[in-house]
Amino acid sequence: MRAQAKQVRHEEEEESAFVSMTDMTVGFLFIMMILLAFFASQMGDPDAVSKRDYDAVVDQRNEWEAVAETRAERIAELEALLVQLHLERAELQDVVADLREHLASKDVRIAELERQLAELRQVDPLEAYLAQVAQARRQVLTRLRDAIRADFPDLQVELSEESDALRFQGEGLFASGRSSLTRDKVDIVSRLAQRLNEVLPCFTLGMASTFDVDCNPGFVMIEAVQIEGHTDNVGTELVNRTLSTSRANSTFFAMTDAAAGVMQHQNLKGQPVLSVAAYGPDRPVTTNDTPEGRSTNRRIDLRFIMVTPQDTDGIAVIREALQAVEGRP
Repeated sequence: MRAQAKQVRHEEEEESAFVSMTDMTVGFLFIMMILLAFFASQMGDPDAVSKRDYDAVVDQRNEWEAVAETRAERIAELEALLVQLHLERAELQDVVADLREHLASKDVRIAELERQLAELRQVDPLEAYLAQVAQARRQVLTRLRDAIRADFPDLQVELSEESDALRFQGEGLFASGRSSLTRDKVDIVSRLAQRLNEVLPCFTLGMASTFDVDCNPGFVMIEAVQIEGHTDNVGTELVNRTLSTSRANSTFFAMTDAAAGVMQHQNLKGQPVLSVAAYGPDRPVTTNDTPEGRSTNRRIDLRFIMVTPQDTDGIAVIREALQAVEGRP
């Protein structure tokens, strides 16, 4: 019994020693682990990062990869667009080349037209002078017409369509079928002669000439002032022609009686500018089928015929002739 108890005690002692040894070993191992952990922390990779930083970097990398993919797609789109634009540019360059060629041809045409226009704009001295002649004649006739109208408001007097004659129409000066002027008509013709005698000196030669550049800046000269008699077509040709001649002569003599100096106005040939012509029914200005038309055709025309030179030498002759009498007392 005692031996058994001793045996149990011995076993308990051995077990206690084993436990103590085990505890000491575990403690030693724990200390070693702490030391290893310490040394491991001291000997770690300096480039190593924490998992949090690593995950943040991975997330950022993923974001940049997504951005890179998006940009790659955009670059691909832009490259495709660039190719398309290059193709369109090449097409437009062809169009531009065609347009430039077309423009060049138009420039050539424009240059030609401008050259022709410049030639047309060059003033022909003769044409310019003839234009001045026509203008001066119209001004003289308008001046005479307005003066006669002011003196005799009821008188029917007009400029011809060509603005080369004063036209006394209808029964303005003569009764139908008559060639003699009544007293009141003589007053009209006399006044017309006086007005004409005021105008002619600046456009004619002779002793009565009073040429001055202010009144005749174009150096225009009158060739003739014709008193023209006209009739309608009623009656025989002999009667009408005689009637038109008698009317023209009656007007002529009434004018020369009222202003004797009117015959002193001469043309370039030294001839009196006042003259007479009769045309009977040959030159109607409207129809003879109506009373109004026949009344219009029965008329006296005071036609101004101007000197119209054929070239610039003729202009010089006119100018020299007028200048010769300028300022003469």
